[in-house]
Amino acid sequence: MMLVRDTMTKDPVTCAATAPLREAVALMKKHHIGGLPVMEGEKLVGIITESDIIAQLETGRISDDLWLPSPLEVIELPVREFINWEKTKHALTNIGDIPVKKVMTHRVITVTEDMDIEEAAALMLKEHIVRLPVIRGKALVGILTRADIVQAVGASYTT
Repeated sequence: MMLVRDTMTKDPVTCAATAPLREAVALMKKHHIGGLPVMEGEKLVGIITESDIIAQLETGRISDDLWLPSPLEVIELPVREFINWEKTKHALTNIGDIPVKKVMTHRVITVTEDMDIEEAAALMLKEHIVRLPVIRGKALVGILTRADIVQAVGASYTT
């Protein structure tokens, strides 16, 4: 039996609930990850994912003829790089300044360190999520992703 503690990433990258969205995006890009646990001090209060950020862009109805390199990079692009800036200004107004807490998913599904990874995997499938914050009591101690589980299962077959 393999436990979450054996597979999780310890000390996950997190962001503050009050941080601007551009800070969360910068952290995701820097660490090549698709989501971050959101903290208020030591307390886990949410999770921010690429999907949450893309949803902000979708609500803006970006012009069809505007080429964008990627939804995450749009927050960091300087104004001069937008071809149809007037058309899109409203859609993108200050999206990078929005506090993470206004965009994050508030209902965070978590697991504990001593849960079996098969249970954790089943929970991910049931809830249609790709990452689970790992808690000990109320403290965040790790994060478990689908990739972590796949790697652990793969490693168990090669040893």
